Amino acid sequence: MKKLRLAVFNTQPPLFLGGVERRILETSKRLKNEVTTTIYSGTKAGLKKITKLNDVTLIPLFSTDKLFPLDNWTFNQTLKQKVNSIKADVYEVHTASGYGLIGAFKKNHIKAATVQTIHGVLADEYVQANLRGDLSLRFKLANLFMRQLAKKEEESAKNATLIVTISEYSKKKILEHYNVDPTKIRLVPNGVDTDRFKPSGNCSNIRRHLKIGTRPVVLSVGRLIPRKGLGYLVQAAKTVVLHHKNTLFLIVGNGPLKKSLIKQVKTEGLTGNFAFLGDVSENDLAELYRCADVFAFPSIQEGQGIALLEAQATAKPVVAFNVSGVVEAVRAGQTALLVKPGNSDAFAEGILKLLADENLKSKMGLAGREFVCSELSWDVCAKKMLQVYHEAIESV
Repeated sequence: MKKLRLAVFNTQPPLFLGGVERRILETSKRLKNEVTTTIYSGTKAGLKKITKLNDVTLIPLFSTDKLFPLDNWTFNQTLKQKVNSIKADVYEVHTASGYGLIGAFKKNHIKAATVQTIHGVLADEYVQANLRGDLSLRFKLANLFMRQLAKKEEESAKNATLIVTISEYSKKKILEHYNVDPTKIRLVPNGVDTDRFKPSGNCSNIRRHLKIGTRPVVLSVGRLIPRKGLGYLVQAAKTVVLHHKNTLFLIVGNGPLKKSLIKQVKTEGLTGNFAFLGDVSENDLAELYRCADVFAFPSIQEGQGIALLEAQATAKPVVAFNVSGVVEAVRAGQTALLVKPGNSDAFAEGILKLLADENLKSKMGLAGREFVCSELSWDVCAKKMLQVYHEAIESV
């Protein structure tokens, strides 16, 4: 049987391994026998030439490497120029990364099977950022770009053959903010590799390298951008260290807020309690989860949150804000303690409650592992996406 040709478009290369990028790689890996996947990304993270990553071909298209909205805009301008040279059976675009392509298809009356995958709805991200009201001048400008990209995401979704989203929350926000046909929306949640992210396994290398010893460890994983809410975690840490002065907060991920967060940590006198690790390898990431006592997820807006699934797969209890798609990615009170959004004191109380109760920590961790193993996996996600691809082809 002839393999389906899939072209995937995302401004960020898979080398970043954020939530979107992880979904792209994990699904393509599981569909390699049925689908030939080519990923088109911006010229970022060292992606300057055509590269092979496992069974996937990465093709760089010019973009800037500045603020996300500007990166996205320049990437889409490049896509418009490539509309006749990119050949596939199905074209899948993530967030607003392919509005230039889908728009060009429509303008040139090209019939193509297109799938628009929406994660955290950009219009909702714009609204949530405005509600915070504490953005710097730089991020106010970035948020204005975000509003424009949200319009492009809506335009792309309206023109796409089918729309995929990752949670009921995101579906609700799509229908609230975007004027799209609800019958085109398909729900395909993210998954987790339960073989890689598991409670058993070595973490002694990481503990030795970071000189953790017997210190309590609170881990957070995600891009250092405003909606991830790391500032709230720093504030919560002030309270946590009053009770557990040796607590170590490990922060995995990079982003434009890194310098300001390090400055905030220093101002609060918490330098000895924080380690900013940047992007880490796949093996190190799994070890870091196993080293943690508690997983902290202070995001204020999230389509779902793959890091939540990874933490639970590793049997780690979660503390998070009771917001958006987070409530679907965990089981409140069973695998996670969900607290009032933006309340750093309540967040600190959640962390302290888990650090003080080994039985509760263990019970919630095991429940988290059982939850993701039974209900969320990349195998399920991949099978559902394959169905969507074939449905899109049949609908053109």
